[in-house]
Amino acid sequence: MSVATYAAAQLLRVLPRVRITRAVGRLADAKMHPKIAEAVVGLFVRAYAVDLDEAIQPNGGFDSFDAFFTRELRPGQRPTPSDARVVVSPADGRLDAVGDVEIGGRFQVKGRPYTAEALLGSPSEAARYHGGQYFIVYLSPRDYHRVHAPVGGVVKEIRSMTGDLFPVNSIGERHVPSLLAINRRVAIPIETTHLGRVTVVMVGAMIVGRITVGCIPERDVPFGDHVIDPGWEVERGGEIGMFHLGSTAVVFLEPGAPKLDRACGMVRYGEALHTV
Repeated sequence: MSVATYAAAQLLRVLPRVRITRAVGRLADAKMHPKIAEAVVGLFVRAYAVDLDEAIQPNGGFDSFDAFFTRELRPGQRPTPSDARVVVSPADGRLDAVGDVEIGGRFQVKGRPYTAEALLGSPSEAARYHGGQYFIVYLSPRDYHRVHAPVGGVVKEIRSMTGDLFPVNSIGERHVPSLLAINRRVAIPIETTHLGRVTVVMVGAMIVGRITVGCIPERDVPFGDHVIDPGWEVERGGEIGMFHLGSTAVVFLEPGAPKLDRACGMVRYGEALHTV
C-alpha cells in the first residue's frame, strides 16, 4: 500500500461524505445554459471516453449534468436473449464478482467477507438466498447509469436503507470493511414464475447519494419499506431504476437458479450471465 493510498483512505474517513454528496447532487441537478452544458459535458465525455452515439440525444442538448448522466439509450441498443429463462446483466459496467452464497448466508467479494442479511437488510429475505448465488456489477463514471430487471416478474415491495456514502472504488474496497453493506442501499425484489425471488440491490456511494426507482415517484427513494400494491410488473431488460452519479448493483438468486458462468469483466445490460 502506497503512502498516497493510505493518506487518501484516512482522508475519506474524516470527510463530511454525506454533505459533500448532497452539495454535488444539487450542482448536478442545476439547470445550465446550453453553452455551459455543452462545455461541461464535453469535458466529461473526453475525460472518460463516454460513448454518446447510443444515446437518444447523441449530440448533447442536456440541460443539466444529471440529465447527461442519466441519459436514455435509443431503443434496440441492448437486445436480450430470446430464451426467457436467461438471467441478464441489469447494467452496463464491470462484472466484478460471481459466486455462491453459503448456507449460512456468507459470501466473499474480493477476499472481503459479507453476509446476505447485511446487504439485504432483512433476515427473512436473506434466508431465501442461503445456498443460492450472487453477482455484482460496478458502474464506472463512463457507463450508462440506468438499472434494468435481470429477470421478468412482479415487484411487490421496495426496501430503502440508510447508510454511509463511502466511495465504491479500490481505496474504499481495501480500507472500508463491508463497504457494500454499510453504504446507502435500495433493494428491489422481483417475484418470478420460474426462479423464485430475484433481488436487485442498488448500492449508493460518495457523490452517488440519490437513487430513484420506476414505481416510486420521488426524487430519491424515501427510507423504509414500501409496499407496491398493485404489484409493478417488469419485463426482463425493462428499466427499474437509476443512479444519479453512479455506483454498484448486487443481485441475489435463490437456490435452483441456473449456474452463472459468465466470466468477470466488462458487461452490458441485457447480456446473458449463463449458458442454457
